[in-house]
Amino acid sequence: MVPLNFLFEDHVLDVRRRELRRGGAVVEVEPQVFDLLVFLVESRDRVVTKDDLYAAVWRGRIVSESTLTSRINAARNALGDSGAEQRLIRTLPRKGFRFVGPVSVEDPVAPSVVEPPPSVPSAPPAAPPDRPSIAVLPFGNWGGDDAQEYFVDGITEDLITALSKWRSFLVIARNSTFIYKGRAVDVRQVARELGVRYVLEGSVRRAANRVRLTAQLIDAASGAHVWAERYDRELADIFDIQDDLTLSVAAAVGHALTDSEADLVRRKRPEDMTAWDHYLRGMWHFYRLNPTDSAQGIACFRRANAEDPGLADALAGLARALFSRIAYGFPGDRDAMMREAAEAARGALALDSQMAQACYVLALVTAHSGDPDAGIDHARRAVELNANFAGGYFALAVASSFAGRPREALAAIDMALRLNPHDPQRFAWLAQRASALYLDGRYEEAAETARRSLALRWYQTSSRILAAALARLGDVSAARSVAAELMASPIGEKSIAEAVRPFKREVDRENYAVGLRASGMPEG
Repeated sequence: MVPLNFLFEDHVLDVRRRELRRGGAVVEVEPQVFDLLVFLVESRDRVVTKDDLYAAVWRGRIVSESTLTSRINAARNALGDSGAEQRLIRTLPRKGFRFVGPVSVEDPVAPSVVEPPPSVPSAPPAAPPDRPSIAVLPFGNWGGDDAQEYFVDGITEDLITALSKWRSFLVIARNSTFIYKGRAVDVRQVARELGVRYVLEGSVRRAANRVRLTAQLIDAASGAHVWAERYDRELADIFDIQDDLTLSVAAAVGHALTDSEADLVRRKRPEDMTAWDHYLRGMWHFYRLNPTDSAQGIACFRRANAEDPGLADALAGLARALFSRIAYGFPGDRDAMMREAAEAARGALALDSQMAQACYVLALVTAHSGDPDAGIDHARRAVELNANFAGGYFALAVASSFAGRPREALAAIDMALRLNPHDPQRFAWLAQRASALYLDGRYEEAAETARRSLALRWYQTSSRILAAALARLGDVSAARSVAAELMASPIGEKSIAEAVRPFKREVDRENYAVGLRASGMPEG
C-alpha cells in the first residue's frame, strides 16, 4: 500500500518521503515527532491515549511523562500550534490527544502529483561558510532478518539526532538521507548530492544475544577514513543497547570530526581563513596546553569574534581558553580572566541558547568562584543539551566535588572518560577522579589515580591530591617529597587556604587540610 499525503491548512505531511512541508518549505522535525504527527493525523477520527502513542511511536516502550509532553509540544511547534491555542492538536485531560484540524488526503503517485527523481534529495539548509557538514547513511542490516529492520533504522535515526546536538557542524536530516536506504551508493556521489563534507556509514549485525555495530566516518573529498570502530554488546534490553550504541558512536564521531577539521585548517594560509577557520585554529592552539599556544589560541578566538560577532563558537572558545589559563596556572590576572571567561560564555549563550560548550565553561567558572550548586545546574544543562559531550560531564564532576557530592562526581567523571578516553586533557580528568576518591575517603585509590594522571603530565592538582592522600595513608615522607616538588613549581596553589577555598562544606575543607598539613604545605 502506497503511503498517502495528508494536507491541512498550508501543511503537507508527506509520509513516504517523511517530510513535513509548510508553504512548500521543509520543516525540520525529529523522527519521533514525525511518527507522532503521522499517528495523530491517521487516527484523527478518535482520541488516542498515551498507551496508543507508546505502542505506535515508542514500539511499546513506556517513556517518561516529560518525554511524551516534549514530543507533543514539538509537534505543535512544528505546526505553528501551541498548548494554549490547541488549534490542531488538542489535549483532552485524563483521556488523551486528538488531531482536530480538517484534513484532505492526496495520492502521491497520482499523475497530477509531480515528484523529483528519488535519487535527488531535497537541498540541505545552508551552512555557515566552511562549517563542516555530515550525512548519516542508513545503517545496513547484516543479520538479514527483516524483523530487525526497525532496530537498525532506530540506531540510524538516533545517531542523526545525537549528532545534531553538536553545534559545531551541520547534520543532514533523516528525510534526505533515508532515500539511499537499501541502495549501493558511492560515498562521493552522496556527498555531492547532499552538499556535505563527511559521510558516516555502518552496519548492525544481531545474532542470538549479541549485537555488533561497525561504523566509519569518511572524508568525501579524499575518500579517506577519518575514523572507524567496532562495538560489541550483550543484548539485554534492546532499547538500552540502542541508547548505549548511539551514545558511544556519536561521542566518538563528534571528536573525530572536530580533530579532522582542525587538521585541515592548519594547512590554510591566514589570508584565506574565515571566522570559522580562526575558531578551529584557536582550538588547535588550545589543545597544545602550554602558555604560548594558549595566548595564541585566545588571539584566534578574538579574531574570529571580530570577523563574525554572531559566531557563538568563537565566544565559547574564548571562554574555555581563558578559564584554562587559570586552571593550568598560566600567567595572567586570575580575577580578570575569570570575569571575562564568564562574560564570553554568557555571550555565547545569548547567541545560541543550545550551546553545551558555553554551559560547560560557565559551570567551571561558577564552581571555582564559590557557587558549586550553580555550577551543577550549568553542567547539567550542558549534558542535557548534548549527552555525548564529555566536557559537560567533567564540569559536572568538578562542581559536584566542590559541592560535597563525591559519589555523584565519580559517576560523572567516569562517564566523561568513557565518552572521550583519549582527550588531550585526560590528565586533568584523572586528577578530578582522584579528588572525588579522596573526598570519599578512598585514599589508596585516590593516590593511585593521581599517579596515573602524573604519568601523563605533571599537574599541580594531581600532585596536591597525591601529597594529601599519601599523608592520609601514613606515608608522610613520600607526601612531603611530593609537596616539596609542588611548592618548588612556579604554578599551583602554595597554601592550604588557597587549595581548599572552592570546597563548600567545612568537612571537605578540613579533610584536605589534614592531609596537606601533614605533607608540609603552609596554612596561608
